[in-house]
Amino acid sequence: MYRVSAKQLMGLALFSALLTAAIIACAQKAFDRRSPAIEPVAIADPSVATDEQNNIEIYRAVSPGVVNITSQVYQRSFWGVYPAQGSGSGSILDQDGHILTNYHVIQGSTQLEVQIENDKYPAHIVGTDRDNDLAVIQVDAPKHGLTAVRLGTSQGLQVGQKVLAIGNPFGLQRTLTTGIISGLERPLHDSAARRTIPGAIQTDASINPGNSGGPLLNSRGEVIGINTAIYSANGTEGGAGSIGIGFAIPVDTARKIVPTLISRGYIARPWLGASTYPLNFNIARAFRLPVQEGLIVGDVYRGSGAAAAGLRGAVIGQSFWGGANLEQVGDIILTIDGQKVTDNEGLQNALEGKRPGQTVQVSLLRAGRQVTIPLRLSERPQQEG
Repeated sequence: MYRVSAKQLMGLALFSALLTAAIIACAQKAFDRRSPAIEPVAIADPSVATDEQNNIEIYRAVSPGVVNITSQVYQRSFWGVYPAQGSGSGSILDQDGHILTNYHVIQGSTQLEVQIENDKYPAHIVGTDRDNDLAVIQVDAPKHGLTAVRLGTSQGLQVGQKVLAIGNPFGLQRTLTTGIISGLERPLHDSAARRTIPGAIQTDASINPGNSGGPLLNSRGEVIGINTAIYSANGTEGGAGSIGIGFAIPVDTARKIVPTLISRGYIARPWLGASTYPLNFNIARAFRLPVQEGLIVGDVYRGSGAAAAGLRGAVIGQSFWGGANLEQVGDIILTIDGQKVTDNEGLQNALEGKRPGQTVQVSLLRAGRQVTIPLRLSERPQQEG
């Protein structure tokens, strides 16, 4: 009979342990690689569920897909440069760890950290769209621990419709608030976007600092908006706390741009290729102009559509005190494709929906005469965004 020594038994046990560990490790990697995002909890038909039941089910289903984002930025003061932290919320989009949030949540960040449930993971910026105050980041977390939210639509919304907001106000993890849609198609004066974002959803669901970037949901648990700003008691958007007037960017805006942000990292926007300044009454009177509204063409950038179209810029000198003096007015833009422009926001609105490479008809005041010229739009440089 073959006898097994104690030494051989120990070797066999060690080999078995190593083999088992290797199998488990391989299985774990395969699970991380192939397993889908966690299946969401079922939400009953809101028409047959009580309001309380609907709130509970939506929170259970959606809150695992809402994350807390912490960003580190460097701020400059009289005493020098120092690090500071900001926080916001975001929604997990897919198993690859893409997260939708506001641009202003990650603006200027040098380091990002995402908290999912009780675990924290590093993240990086994938793409940004400052014009719509939206951004996509990506978290380095196990795929089997990611719960994706469901994107609905912002079409067909009604004032009075129930909505829910989930986010991290003041750092309080995954807080749920409820309310209704108070208004639609609101203009949102967004400081991060540096323009007025049209079509915002107004809600009285409590939104506070830290909620930015989190989802606004309908009663089926679908994302219909991205919570972005609140109206404060002093009449500004931002403020220290909710007074029942919050704004969300429609989810259809995000749906349209997110694939491009993930694939390219930015949205290609049209650009004239010149700096512009609003014409006012004092300038019009000083130069005896026949119009009092429009955009004065400033610098015309080499190689741009404005340069190719022959736009003429103003002559700006420097005063004795170091300021700028308008010495000579060049072209004044009056309309683009028939749409009146009187300021830079109006210019952006006139170019909305147009693409780089597209030709527009620009109506100008040139040397006292109104002329119309074709201008082929350039792609706006990223530093201009």
